[in-house]
Amino acid sequence: MAFQKAFAALLIASLVLVHFTHALQQGNNSKPPAPSPQAPKPLDCTGACEYRCSESSRPNLCNRACGSCCRTCHCVPPGTSGNYEACPCYFNLTTHNDTRKCP
Repeated sequence: MAFQKAFAALLIASLVLVHFTHALQQGNNSKPPAPSPQAPKPLDCTGACEYRCSESSRPNLCNRACGSCCRTCHCVPPGTSGNYEACPCYFNLTTHNDTRKCP
């Protein structure tokens, strides 16, 4: 008789556990899927570099270097100088002499 009571209790506990596990799995699956990342809009390197180099003493050289950096990094820091924290890739590009490439 004791064996039958223990078996019945174990069976009921197992069914309750299965029920709660199934309910938790259903709750986790009800989240909507994450939106797919949007491709960034292509940067107008010509316009960004013309503004960046507008106060340069050598605008043609500046535009050529800036354009090369912009095509590599896909960004140009705002303003006519500085602000490199907005585009770390632009800041970290160097020439063969280990000098900064980007104006």
